[in-house]
Amino acid sequence: MSGLVFRAAAAADLPAIIAMLADDVNGARREDASLPLDPGYLAAFEAIARDPNQELIVADLDGKVVGTLQLSYLPGLSFRGAWRGQIEAVRIASDLRGQGLGARLVDWAVERCRARGCRMVQLTSKLTRIDAHRFYERLGWEKSHAGFKLHFDGGR
Repeated sequence: MSGLVFRAAAAADLPAIIAMLADDVNGARREDASLPLDPGYLAAFEAIARDPNQELIVADLDGKVVGTLQLSYLPGLSFRGAWRGQIEAVRIASDLRGQGLGARLVDWAVERCRARGCRMVQLTSKLTRIDAHRFYERLGWEKSHAGFKLHFDGGR
C-alpha cells in the first residue's frame, strides 16, 4: 500500500464517497449513489469545504478513492475548554476491507486531531455495526457513552 495517501476530498471524489456510504445495509436505505448525484451531496460538500472546523478526507490508493471519513473539530467548555475531534462516516471500499486501510485511516485522523490541539477524539457507531465496534475496540477505543439521535423527515 505504498501509494496510499490521505487528502482533502475534492468535488470529483463525491461519486466514490457516496458509493462507499451506500455500500452497506444501513447506507443502502438512506443514500443514493446513482448518477447524477442528488444536488444535496454537492451542497453538503461545499458547506464542509467552507468550514475551517470540518474536513472531508479520502484515502487515495494510486489515484483511486478507497476510503473516507469526516473530521469535525468541536470547541467545548468541559475539560477546561478543550477542543475535541469528532470522526464520522468512516468507510473503506468493500473489496479492500481487512487489509489494514481502515486502521491507517483512523490512526491518521487521530493524529490530525492531536495536531489541531484536540484533547480527545470521539466517534459514534450504529448499534447494529458489531464488526465496526470490534474494529474500534481493536484500535484501543473505549465504549464510554450511549448516544441518542432525533431524526427529522424520516431519516434512519
